Amino acid sequence: MKALISELRPAIMSTLVFAAVTCGAYPLLVTGIAQAGFKKQAAGSLITDKDGKAIGSALLGQNFAADHYFHPRPSAAGAGYDAASSGGSNLGPTSQKLKDAIQERLATYRAKNGLAADAEVPADAVTASGSGLDPHISVKNAELQTARVAKSRNLSVGKVSELIAANTAKPGLGLLGDAGVNVLKLNLAIDNLK
Repeated sequence: MKALISELRPAIMSTLVFAAVTCGAYPLLVTGIAQAGFKKQAAGSLITDKDGKAIGSALLGQNFAADHYFHPRPSAAGAGYDAASSGGSNLGPTSQKLKDAIQERLATYRAKNGLAADAEVPADAVTASGSGLDPHISVKNAELQTARVAKSRNLSVGKVSELIAANTAKPGLGLLGDAGVNVLKLNLAIDNLK
């Protein structure tokens, strides 16, 4: 029995030490650094209204369907932009269901934005992201929606284009990825126009 205890003691002690470090000390250290140096990001990059009420996150997309708003890319998360059901559709390029959905989305997008039946449409306008919660659309997608939003808001296309430029995130380090427009921030900027 003594031999068994002498064999188990180091295993139990190392388990307790590693549990204390990985479940206690390390998370507290990382949380402390995040709170001290990156408070907004550590809090979820929340976007608040003028009264300080949280209305969304810069990191999570929301569904906008009205004509006076820019529309996000389609979402396969739950019933659409459901953060509790984040995920893609898992439909592959040979899926007839995906092909039919894209054709339907193409027709809807072109009709809503007054485009010709054969007009080129960016992929992000008709396909969902892997998480279903992508907050950004491509600059081209935003540009194609500009006339619709400007008309429904009674604004000039130039003014709406300025807001798109002001809410466009550049590629990481100037070269990683593509520029993207945060839909929530852009729609809030338009709402805040006097």
